[in-house]
Amino acid sequence: MKKTLVFGASLKPNRYSNIAIHRLVDSGVETLAYGLREGTVSGVNISNNLDKFNDIHTITLYINPNRQEEYYEEIISLAPNRVIFNPGTENPEFYKLLESSGIEVDVACTLVLLGTGQY
Repeated sequence: MKKTLVFGASLKPNRYSNIAIHRLVDSGVETLAYGLREGTVSGVNISNNLDKFNDIHTITLYINPNRQEEYYEEIISLAPNRVIFNPGTENPEFYKLLESSGIEVDVACTLVLLGTGQY
């Protein structure tokens, strides 16, 4: 399966990023998580240090477009194969930067992709 970084991970069980971590793990996807607060969700450690990550296939975003800009360079430097823009994270400016770096942009919902077998 595609090694996935949940970007904007939350310890709060009602947040979609938290639910995504559970579903990714339940689906057998190697899952990593980055968030502002460290902790553990479904056995996945949430790190607040991006330097720990490498060989990422997919980054699934859970931060709003206004906060994404500060992470553009770091996300691109992780060189994922694709970035999924979940509902509420859509950002055409960032799409262009990713695509010009050879990174696939997927405007979709990770939970729906997993639920329909399209992940």
